[in-house]
Amino acid sequence: MKLTDNWFSTMAEADNEMPIFISGRDDLDEFRLSGKFKERVEIYWKYESHHNGMPSDADGELMEQVLDALRNSVEKDKLAILTGIYTGNNERTLVFYTRTSRVFGERLNEALSTFPQLPITLYVEIDPEWNEYQELCEIKQFIDEE
Repeated sequence: MKLTDNWFSTMAEADNEMPIFISGRDDLDEFRLSGKFKERVEIYWKYESHHNGMPSDADGELMEQVLDALRNSVEKDKLAILTGIYTGNNERTLVFYTRTSRVFGERLNEALSTFPQLPITLYVEIDPEWNEYQELCEIKQFIDEE
C-alpha cells in the first residue's frame, strides 16, 4: 500500500455561518478496503478566534508544526493515516484512521512531548467502514460535479 499526499480542499459553513476550511486526502481506497485501519481517532483543538472563526497566524503556525510532528510519528510505518482536516468556527479537527488507538495514543504523547500543553481533546470510535471518510468523499464528489 502506497500512501500518497494528494489532497482536495473546499470550504463549508458552520450552522452560525462561520467558514470551515476542509482538506481531505485522496487515493486511500487501498487502506480503507484493507480492513487494517478499523479505529478512527479525532483530535479537536479549540482556539481563540482571530478573524471570522479562524486561528491567528501564531496559532496556525503551531498547529502546522504539531500536525507535521504527529504525521511523521504515525504515518512513517503506517500505524495511522491522516484523512481529513477541518479548520474554522474556533476549532481544528484532525481525523486519523489507525490500526490501534492505544499505540496511536502513545505516539501522540511522544510526538507532542516537545510542545507546550495543547488545548486538545480526543475522540475514538470503531469505524471499520470508514464512515466519516466516506462522508468526506461525498463532499469531494459534490465539488467535482460543480
